[in-house]
Amino acid sequence: MKTGLLRLLAGAAMIAMAANTVHAQSPDESAAQDIVTRQLEAFLAGDFDEAYSYASPGIRKLFPSLEQFMSMVRTGYLPVLRPGNYAFGRMENLADGRLVWEVLIQGPGGEDYTAVYFMERQGDGSWKVDGVSLRRGAAGMT
Repeated sequence: MKTGLLRLLAGAAMIAMAANTVHAQSPDESAAQDIVTRQLEAFLAGDFDEAYSYASPGIRKLFPSLEQFMSMVRTGYLPVLRPGNYAFGRMENLADGRLVWEVLIQGPGGEDYTAVYFMERQGDGSWKVDGVSLRRGAAGMT
C-alpha cells in the first residue's frame, strides 16, 4: 500500500476512535452522503454536468454556468476533482438544518486532504452541496 493511503486510513481510524458513540445514519444523513458520493463519482467519470447538478442554488448563483463552476473546481479543488481514494469521516448536524461531512481524500499526487462538505436541504427534501472547504492533511492530523 502507498504511504499516503496508509495515512488516510490511519486518519479515518482516528476519527472513528474519537467518536464517543456510534449511531446508525438517519435517512437524511444517508441521502446527504449519497449526494457527496455521486458528485465525486461524477467528477471521476468526467460527467461535469451531473457534478454541477449537485450544487446548491447558492453555489449556482456564484457560478452560474458549468464553465465557471468547473474553472473554480479545477483551480481550487483538484483533489475533489480527481480523488485517488476517499472515505467519509465525521458528520455534524448544524443548528440551521445543514449537515457537515468531513471527507478524507487522497489527491492525485498521493497527498492527503480533508474536504469539509456543507450540505443544504432543499425545499423538495433533497440535499445539495452548499460549499466545500479543503485543507491539506487527514482530519486529526492537521
